Amino acid sequence: TYRRHPPGGPHRRPPWWPEGEPFPPHRGSWTWRSRRRGPGCLLPILVLAYLLFVLPAALTTSGPGYFGGSLVLVAVLAVPVLLLLGMAIRTAVRMAIAVRGLEAGARRVESGDFTARVEERGPGDTRAVARAFNAMTARLEAEDTRRRSAMADVAHELRTPLSIIRGEAEGILDGLYAGDPEHLGNIIESTRTLERLVDDLRTLALSEVGSLELVREPVDIAVLLDDVCEAHRSQADAVGVVLTATTEGDVPALEADPVRLRSILANLVTNAIRHTPAAGSVALSARRDGDHVTITVSDTGAGIPAELLPRVTERFVKGPGSDGSGLGLAIANDLVAAHGGTLAVESEPGHGTNVQVTLPLRHP
Repeated sequence: TYRRHPPGGPHRRPPWWPEGEPFPPHRGSWTWRSRRRGPGCLLPILVLAYLLFVLPAALTTSGPGYFGGSLVLVAVLAVPVLLLLGMAIRTAVRMAIAVRGLEAGARRVESGDFTARVEERGPGDTRAVARAFNAMTARLEAEDTRRRSAMADVAHELRTPLSIIRGEAEGILDGLYAGDPEHLGNIIESTRTLERLVDDLRTLALSEVGSLELVREPVDIAVLLDDVCEAHRSQADAVGVVLTATTEGDVPALEADPVRLRSILANLVTNAIRHTPAAGSVALSARRDGDHVTITVSDTGAGIPAELLPRVTERFVKGPGSDGSGLGLAIANDLVAAHGGTLAVESEPGHGTNVQVTLPLRHP
């Protein structure tokens, strides 16, 4: 296949355009393909052969006289003209039908029906647009389903602490409960849960629209790991989990947002402690890996079920019996991606979980 691109080179393909389809559908002023399907390629060849061979033969064998020769010429030329006209009409009708289908599908999408699909028919370029339209509506349908599911999950997560706050407050107001530290503590703890959930949702929203701001500065990884350990020491001691932090070799400081980086590790350590039984351990470690630093959070907990492992970084995904919001790993993954790094989760049921965060030393 040989193509001549228009001036300025090929256009940039939008993210919703199907893989394997050229964009734009028609590039350049001419295209020659070694393999063409259907009569669209055969008909011009027949017309050309007609003009090169049949027309000269007809003119040579026609009788004398200007009038007779003119009739023969008109009759002979009428055949390819009618063929070309028929081909043009056929192409126009197919394109008009395809365009009407695209218009009807676009109106359905405009009204909010993301299940709209159009038939892939018409010329090649029109079929390519139809395939792109179907891919776009499929993606919109998936996003709409995910959004509805996320809204339901948010409502569920908000309902629990709100119910606790309302129940405790009404009990105190009606005189059923005393305004003692026990009942007031439940209200305060539920309020903190709401605050964390709102902060998590805000972080996810900023990350999704690309508005998450990072204040980068040199971060000493060894100091950061020690600080995170000390901050979660009481939580680990309360459930009988040993929490340690080590640094392998000389790990240089990396350019990162210390607040966001601390939030990443806090999420990972909290999850690890929550899912590690008594007498277990949670270990933080860091090592240099070329131009990157790899931070690993390992635990000896129950592990992640195999069917859940591919989706652990999605929003509101959590294992059975988990009392978390299902946002911790999703937030950590988004924050790591904002730093230009990667987050990988390895787990085997009954043998614990390893979460590796790989970050570049320098911001590109």
